[in-house]
Amino acid sequence: MYKLGLIIRREYLAKVRNKSFVIMTFLSPILLVGMVVLIAYLTKINDNEKRILAILNESAFFQQDFNPQPGISYVSLRSLSLEEAKDSTLSVGYYGLLHLPDAETLEQVAMGAFFYSREAPSTVVLERIERILERGLRSSRLEALGMSPEDYAELESRYEINTATFTGERSGKGINEFKALVGGGFGYLIMMFIIIYGGFVMRSVIEEKTSRIIEIIISSVKPFQLMLGKIIGTSLAGVTQFAIWIFSATLLLMVALLLLDLDPSLLWERPAGPPGLDPKLMAASFQGDETTLLILEEFQKIPMAMLVLFFLVYFILGYLIYSSIYAAIGAAVDNETDTQQFIFPIILPLMLAIYVGFFSVFSNPHGPIAVGFSIFPLTSPIVMLMRLPGGIGEGGVPVWQLVASVMLLIGTFLGIVYLAAKIYRVGILMYGKKPSYKELFKWLKY
Repeated sequence: MYKLGLIIRREYLAKVRNKSFVIMTFLSPILLVGMVVLIAYLTKINDNEKRILAILNESAFFQQDFNPQPGISYVSLRSLSLEEAKDSTLSVGYYGLLHLPDAETLEQVAMGAFFYSREAPSTVVLERIERILERGLRSSRLEALGMSPEDYAELESRYEINTATFTGERSGKGINEFKALVGGGFGYLIMMFIIIYGGFVMRSVIEEKTSRIIEIIISSVKPFQLMLGKIIGTSLAGVTQFAIWIFSATLLLMVALLLLDLDPSLLWERPAGPPGLDPKLMAASFQGDETTLLILEEFQKIPMAMLVLFFLVYFILGYLIYSSIYAAIGAAVDNETDTQQFIFPIILPLMLAIYVGFFSVFSNPHGPIAVGFSIFPLTSPIVMLMRLPGGIGEGGVPVWQLVASVMLLIGTFLGIVYLAAKIYRVGILMYGKKPSYKELFKWLKY
C-alpha cells in the first residue's frame, strides 16, 4: 500500500504541475464562458434583426391579415404598378416584395401571389407568409361550406389532454424527456471525463515505456500496483481540474450575466399567485406556461442528493473500468499512432450509451432497451443516470435493477483490471512490435 500511495502521489503531482495542465485548467473556463456569452450575444443580435417586407395588394382580400410579427414588419404600397413597386423595394432596401394580384376570388389571389427578393428568401419568412395565405384559404373554403368565422376560430383552437398519475399528481408532455436530459447531463460528463483522462493514462504509460523508465520502476513495484497507481493518480488530477472548472465557470458566468444586465433568477422563478391559492390550481390557471410550470415542479422533485451520490458511484466505477483498458492499450503499443485500431472499440459503447440511451429513455424509460443498456456494465454509467431522475422504487428504477447494475459494474471492473493487468505486465516490456488482437489474446494466457 505504501508503494501504491507513492505512485498515486507521483502521478498526481506530475499532472497538476504540468504547464499545459495548469494553463488549460484556468483557460478552459474562460473559453467556455466566453463561447456561451458570444452565442447569447449573437443570438440576441440575430433576434433583433428586423426584416421589412413590402406588400403590393391589388386585391380586395388579405387587407388586415399581414400584421407585424417577431422579426418581420410589413409596409403596404399603394397606387403603384408591379415594376414600380419592385424598384421602390430595391431602392429603399426592403427585404422583399409580396405581390397579391387583382382577382375575383381569394383562391385566384393566393394562386397568383409572388414573393420577390434579391436572393433566395429565408425559409422562416416564406413559411410565415404561406401560413397567412393558408389560413385565409382555409377560412374561405369553410365559409363556402356554411361555417361562420366564429366557428372557424373555435375550430382552430388547440387542444391538450389533461394528464395525471394514479396518485393524483399532474403530469404533462416532456416530463420524461426533461428527466432524461438532466440525467443525461451527468452521463455526458462521465463520458467526456473517460475520453479525456483515460487518454491521459494511456499517454502516460506510452511515455514511460518509450523512455525506458518503466524498466527501472517495475524492478521494485508490481505491474498491477503501477497500473492502479496511474489510474487513481490521473483520476484525482482530473477531479481536481473538473472541480476548478465548475467553480470558476460558474463564477465567470454569474459575472457575465451581471455585466449583460440579465437576472439569472428569471430562469427558475415562478409567477406569484394570490395568497392562499393552491399551487396546483395556480399552475393549471397558466394555460400557455402550464408545461413549463410542470417541468419546473418536476425539477424540484428530482432527488438531487441521490442523483449526485449515484453519479459519484457510476463515475468512479465507469472510469476505473475504461481507464484500465486505456492503460492496457498504452502498455501494448510503442507510440500513440498504433493506438487508433484499439480506441474505437472503447469509445463505441460510450457512443451507444449516449445515443441509444437518449432515444430509448425518452420514449420508454422502463422499456427493454433502456433497462438492458442501464444494466450492461459498459453502458450503465450513462444510461442508468438518465433513468435515475425518475426516482428509485415505484414509478422509477426498480431496486433490483439498480443493485444488479452496480454489482455488475464492480464485477466487471475486477475482471477487466485482472485481464488488463496481464496485458500490462507483458506489454510494458515489449518493444518494436505492433500488437494485434490475436497477440493481445495470447498475452492474456501468460
